[in-house]
Amino acid sequence: MNAARASILALLLCWAFAALADVAVPPLSGRVVDQTATLTSGDIASLTQTLRDFEARKGSQLAVLIVPTTAPETIEQYSIRVAEAWKVGRKKIDDGAILVVAKNDRKLRIEIGYGLEGALNDVTAKRIIDEVITPKFRTGDFAGGISTGVDRIIRVVDGEPLPAPASRQDSSFLSHIDPFNPFLIVAVIIAGGIFRRVLGRLFGSLATGGLVAAIFWFAAASLALSIISGLIAFVITMFSDAMTSSGGSRRGGWVGGGYSGGGYSGGSSSSDGGGFSGGGGNFGGGGASGSW
Repeated sequence: MNAARASILALLLCWAFAALADVAVPPLSGRVVDQTATLTSGDIASLTQTLRDFEARKGSQLAVLIVPTTAPETIEQYSIRVAEAWKVGRKKIDDGAILVVAKNDRKLRIEIGYGLEGALNDVTAKRIIDEVITPKFRTGDFAGGISTGVDRIIRVVDGEPLPAPASRQDSSFLSHIDPFNPFLIVAVIIAGGIFRRVLGRLFGSLATGGLVAAIFWFAAASLALSIISGLIAFVITMFSDAMTSSGGSRRGGWVGGGYSGGGYSGGSSSSDGGGFSGGGGNFGGGGASGSW
């Protein structure tokens, strides 16, 4: 009998501790993280594109998180934990902001990084919540409230003088350039063949590599990428005859080697898909909360 009572007491204690445990901060899997299935895939894609375009243009990072509840914490306590874990915004610029919605609690908060507290101050954030977001939430239009709220936040942050996002733009551009793209390789082989016939194997290969490096330098302004691309072009031009003749045919060599067999055809997804991460921004608890 005593053992049964002890077991029941242990279970009750476990349930009590579970009820009092803080809600875990989800990983930053994208610019929009919805743990309530409130937003459709189309809503998330549209919001993500808006936030991605804003980051590319302004440099500042904005993110949206929807959770069922923050209990037993207040939304202010939970939001600062999210901000400290996600670290959206650029390091030392601290130009990040997070819109956190606790759907079942009917509460929301805009958490603001240090670098945005000039334009997106507590009063402005409160007005956005009360005048833009919560009126739509009260009618059940969560997608509209979040989208309109994000648009208003973006308009406010646009008024904040922030450093230009040059390095981020370069990174975004470089992500669309693949030196191993099969079409680029074919173009290099054709151009290299012409240079080799005119200048010889060595000088033709050097000319091809230099031309490709110059093209990548002017297109992407990246020394590393231009050097790598130039070296690849040099090697391809220098040894392309050996590559294409190995195996006795094009089918057994270049094509069969994987360049046209699907090795690169899959590509990378244009969605966040793990490609988004915080830039190291810091938060100090600035922001505003509301309810509906």
